[in-house]
Amino acid sequence: MKITDLKPEEYSEFYQNYINLISKNKDLKDAFKDDTAEVNRFFKSLPAVKLNYAYANAKWSVKEVFQHLIDTERVFQYRCFRIARRDTTALAGFEQNDYIDPSRANEKALETLLDEFTVVRQSFISLLGSLTQEDLKFIGNANNSSMSARAAAFIVLGHYKWHMEIIKQRYL
Repeated sequence: MKITDLKPEEYSEFYQNYINLISKNKDLKDAFKDDTAEVNRFFKSLPAVKLNYAYANAKWSVKEVFQHLIDTERVFQYRCFRIARRDTTALAGFEQNDYIDPSRANEKALETLLDEFTVVRQSFISLLGSLTQEDLKFIGNANNSSMSARAAAFIVLGHYKWHMEIIKQRYL
């Protein structure tokens, strides 16, 4: 299953920027495995002096961005799971800014964040391995919008790419 299989009615237009960043040639499950290595390499390559840096007042630090990515992956994995299991209950949105302060990301070592990312990612890969093509095509409702299980997964991949590019442009 590739991003080119995804139909516009499977996700909110809000996510289009993330969808656009995903390689057209990779299978979803392979893309998750490849992305895991890419994310690890990227965050390990950052200068230690930049990890608690925020490029402007009221902007997140690099560690907070990483924690945001991990937290969002958890939320979207849950969405993917519920939708793939044919749960038609509307799934609530979440206010990303409310998650940052309680996460205490700036107090965590980079290695701790990398370990957390790895565990969350392996869990998502395991979930994807347990789902059929039909499971992934099922469309539910997340944040008052249609979303397929596979769209939830693809969005996670694009979300990481989006934020890593922002880190390159504004933090380094």
